[in-house]
Amino acid sequence: MTTQERPVYAVIGSGYMGGGIAQSLALSGADVRIADVDIEVAQKNLARLIEEAGQFAADGLFPADAATIIAERVSAATIEDAVAGASFIEEAVPEKIEIKHATLRRISEAAAPDAIIGSNTSTILIGKLAEAVVNPERFLGVHFSNPAPFIPGVELIPHADTDEAILPVVEQLVAATGKETARIKDATGFVLNRLQYALFHEATQLVEEGVASPEDIDTIVRTTFGFRLPVFGPFAIADMAGLDVYSFCYASLQTEFPERFATPKILDDLVSAGKLGTKTGAGFLDVPADRTPELIAYRNKAYVAIKKLMDELGPAPIHPAH
Repeated sequence: MTTQERPVYAVIGSGYMGGGIAQSLALSGADVRIADVDIEVAQKNLARLIEEAGQFAADGLFPADAATIIAERVSAATIEDAVAGASFIEEAVPEKIEIKHATLRRISEAAAPDAIIGSNTSTILIGKLAEAVVNPERFLGVHFSNPAPFIPGVELIPHADTDEAILPVVEQLVAATGKETARIKDATGFVLNRLQYALFHEATQLVEEGVASPEDIDTIVRTTFGFRLPVFGPFAIADMAGLDVYSFCYASLQTEFPERFATPKILDDLVSAGKLGTKTGAGFLDVPADRTPELIAYRNKAYVAIKKLMDELGPAPIHPAH
């Protein structure tokens, strides 16, 4: 692909999140311009991204020629120069609405009127950010996770006035980086952080109640239900366990925590309708009952493969070596 054929993108905010997004976009086959509070910061971060890419390549995490590719395709610029002529612009500045608004205004003024603008915000409503965008129909949330080059999931969050036609364009652009997108409605915390903080909140309750230490809770999460999560989401896990079983477990939890663990209506309704998950061929995901043996075989194979990988990697270097 020649320089003329490569798409041109811009990433505004060149720190660890923005820099990682820029690396991913460049390796996907685009020319990427990065910008920051000033050109010197962007240039310094560009040097870091090239050096980092060399280290990632040496560690087998990036292609062998990643540093060369990033040096060739990523350039540092002012915000105005970075966005001029770019077909997609990702805002990745600090998570303060006033900073994002000021940046989005500058982007809007200098970008082509039909350039798609994404925000990497993790918590601020996209509709609130859109107030600073000229032609807000071309604006949406495109939320990567840290570290951006290596976490494969990306939340796509249109606001009420986003033009639906831009979603497939952004999905294709993100897919080219090897990542997977999910469409999310514009709601506080979106999906990732609502779920992440729900788990963290319950974990802190367990510590405060003296049920277990942070270390032991981390062990349980990693080695039990957390072990399933790279392969299956919560609804697939519930369907396989049996929604009637989930209903019984809720009833048991309610003996101590009646409000905190009230049975969700959506679960009650499915159980009342006899839709108990994979064993009945209908549940949250409606997996046909005849697929169950295939699903179980895949599940077992996946868990053994994950365990083998974890054994090869060894424990995370969280605690001091004994």
